[in-house]
Amino acid sequence: MNNSLKPYNTFGIDKRAQQIVTAPTAKALAEAWQQAHAASQTVLILGEGSNVLFLDDFNGTVILNRIMGIQVEEQPDAWLIHAGAGENWHRLVEFTLDRNIAGLENLALIPGCAGSSPIQNIGAYGVEFKQFCLYVDCIDLHSGEQVRLGNSDCRFGYRDSIFKHDYQDRYAITGIGLRLPKQWSPVLTYGDLTRLSPDTVTPRQVFDAVCHMRRTKLPDPKEYGNAGSFFKNPVITAEEASALFIHYPDAPRYPQIDGQVKLAAGWLIDRCDMKGHRVGGAAVHRQQALVLINEHDATSEDVVKLAHEVRQRVGEKFNVWLEPEVRFIGAMGEVNAVETIA
Repeated sequence: MNNSLKPYNTFGIDKRAQQIVTAPTAKALAEAWQQAHAASQTVLILGEGSNVLFLDDFNGTVILNRIMGIQVEEQPDAWLIHAGAGENWHRLVEFTLDRNIAGLENLALIPGCAGSSPIQNIGAYGVEFKQFCLYVDCIDLHSGEQVRLGNSDCRFGYRDSIFKHDYQDRYAITGIGLRLPKQWSPVLTYGDLTRLSPDTVTPRQVFDAVCHMRRTKLPDPKEYGNAGSFFKNPVITAEEASALFIHYPDAPRYPQIDGQVKLAAGWLIDRCDMKGHRVGGAAVHRQQALVLINEHDATSEDVVKLAHEVRQRVGEKFNVWLEPEVRFIGAMGEVNAVETIA
């Protein structure tokens, strides 16, 4: 194996694949998959590798989704955006703002490409991808048939979608469609955004504030390899939350529509005094405890052991058990991340 995956994962983990293929079109992607499938090879379709941890050398073909292109259609009350799956997400956010199209500014600087955004239902600072998703275009890898899923078909949940389940192996995302209403309402419920005035703030000011927060709190993958938020923010029942807040009244909480309560995983990790905690070359980031970093030539084993220690410490202290947001990729494909670190 001499095909290094290090340039294709933001964690900078040095694993290899049997073969790496770049696919600039949906047809090329399907053909590369079919060829690998005919050769009985395992296949992994990868965007920018910003949400994966390679545990082993990959025993198969990695296909890099590089389907590009952005189209804009104006309607009386909204803008419709189509983006190829290979487009960089942050550049898409900038593209819309540069054309005075608002709505995506809270999602600035989320790493990865457009095609990955529906898989995770990416979200930040009070906004989620599903709020603007009109459709997701896919290709049936077996037949080459193009399929368009509407918003409700995608079964979006918290950092979840149909693309993690029923559509995980048979379909690949080729593009996304967004609807951004012309009547804009700022979302200013988190962090520094709460200091901005909803009456006078502009989309560009929200964008700038989000970029500032992310750049000051989150490590640059070029300096320290990472996959952004390593753990999901846990969602617990109202009863569990009440019991927790008796002992920790200052714990951040975000009530959900269904009555459950979302907690801040970074706060829980921080209260376990784990910032800067190291295992081998992996460490908990000193500014944002939710991020695990490749501080110095970390191996995937280092990251897994560190994630295990973080999960155990938080679980023992708060009886809240964190789950990775990052996808774990073994030699033959994705494996259960919770089981891996448990």
